[in-house]
Amino acid sequence: MDITPELCRAGRALLNWPQVRLATKAGMSEGSIRDFESRKRVPHPAKLIAIRRALEAGGVRFISDGQQTVGGPGLRMKRATALSRRPLQDGEAGIITNSEM
Repeated sequence: MDITPELCRAGRALLNWPQVRLATKAGMSEGSIRDFESRKRVPHPAKLIAIRRALEAGGVRFISDGQQTVGGPGLRMKRATALSRRPLQDGEAGIITNSEM
């Protein structure tokens, strides 16, 4: 199954990842992710595979037409645990959600 801009956005939403985090995980620029999701350009097939693998490594499972009875292809989390809530590694991009300043 090919990854679409809609599946990319949905995968990020499931993981609560900003575009910059997916870009880092997929070895791409944030602009490339943004342009793909807004349908401004389609990345090289190898980059699309990298996006999918990054989302899968984060805990997203892709569901093809044959696996789902209603609505066509989609996504779901592999496990019930909040994989996206793990602490960031050194040098990994993220969003600061609470500032004590």
